[in-house]
Amino acid sequence: MTAPGPFFQFEADFVLGLRCIPMSVRRKLDDCGVKLKLEHWHRLAESERQWLVDQPCESDRERQAYREQLRTWTQRDWGEPAKDLPIDPQPAWLRPEIPEAVQTACHVLQIHLNPADWQALDPLQRFALIKLARPGHEHRNLYPALQEFGLADRSPESPPDV
Repeated sequence: MTAPGPFFQFEADFVLGLRCIPMSVRRKLDDCGVKLKLEHWHRLAESERQWLVDQPCESDRERQAYREQLRTWTQRDWGEPAKDLPIDPQPAWLRPEIPEAVQTACHVLQIHLNPADWQALDPLQRFALIKLARPGHEHRNLYPALQEFGLADRSPESPPDV
């Protein structure tokens, strides 16, 4: 499994023009504690969206700068800053155990995900699977993500029938 660039292959249909929030940005939002709605994203200039993709958000200082810039832009565009999200000091994508929602979603797709598979994924890949496996979320990109990460048979075009 190779480390992903800023976008995953399963995001290819909506990354062009940055019309949807890519997983790499969604993780940064969770890491810095900002709730950015899709309508906020659409109001940003493409250069601002690209900045959010490119800007590092690893250190406390970088997360604070990212957060402040987002709040400035949403204040400008909406008259109020984006809402705060609680920051989990030990998010599920950094834990060694597979989240139950991911296990359940994989089971429905008839994919056995074991702890070694989970631990071999990088944090962004784990984050993506967690987001794609959430209950009530449309799971159409989950199987392509599992394929991309080497966790499902790459030959079928669609998930197995259940």
